Amino acid sequence: MSTTATTHQTKWWSGGKSPFNLEYGKLMMWYFLMSDAFTFGAFLISYGSIRFSQNFWPDPNVVFNAFPGAGHANLPLAFVSVMTFILIISSVTMVLAVHAGHNGDKRGVMKWLAWTIVGGLAFLGCQAWEWHHLITGQHAVLADGAIEMIGQTTRTNPWGDLVHNTSAITAALNNSSHETLVHLAHEYPREGTAASLDALEKMTNGQLAGMVDVAHAHIREKGPIAFGGYFYGITGFHGFHVFSGVIINTIMLLMTQKNVFQNRGHYLMIEKAGLYWHFVDLVWVFVFLCFYLI
Repeated sequence: MSTTATTHQTKWWSGGKSPFNLEYGKLMMWYFLMSDAFTFGAFLISYGSIRFSQNFWPDPNVVFNAFPGAGHANLPLAFVSVMTFILIISSVTMVLAVHAGHNGDKRGVMKWLAWTIVGGLAFLGCQAWEWHHLITGQHAVLADGAIEMIGQTTRTNPWGDLVHNTSAITAALNNSSHETLVHLAHEYPREGTAASLDALEKMTNGQLAGMVDVAHAHIREKGPIAFGGYFYGITGFHGFHVFSGVIINTIMLLMTQKNVFQNRGHYLMIEKAGLYWHFVDLVWVFVFLCFYLI
């Protein structure tokens, strides 16, 4: 009579199934997005700490009030609202591309990916216009007893507090350069003193200073320099993510066209690209809140 001994062995993990019950590539994408969220969070927290430690900070309704083709019309946050709308719509088209992938619809994936790419490029174009407008803008600033025309860069900030001392402005006009006075007299002339640029350039500094409408010139002091560095740094970092997303989606579009995913039998890569694109859209909500609303 033989006795057979049975040994019970507990298998804690089968090894063939992920403990997260999630595909490996998608899990790694979530890890990347989490680390990227920490990076953006650190940038925005740093910005907030500087922002609320200052006695004065530029008013977004004043800084971001321009619109392409609208001239000097005061349209606070109108352009950035268009940018936000474009990015949100691109997120919708990305959802439709992922949905088409789940249904194995190659033509649908290609169509909605193409529209997502168009939305990303449109957003980048809008951001390029905004940067160009801020950097090349000419804003009257009282500095060192004279009026200077400067734009928003990482080293200069024309969005300081308004100067209400008219006598100080009048004295500063007399110390300003001829080019500055020509610009001010052309853009902000007193009633009944408007003249062409050619005529203004031939006038003396004293004549030009008397033609400037000080009340409507909105002459300001220099603002905090940190604003430009944080604005261009954080929005540029986000813009780089949008550009990367456009490249990724373009690659996905080409792979779809060449039947790579159809031959694999699934469009899982489209879903991973969608996760990245939605993250970029979500980050913009916080960037929009910090820079354009607060």
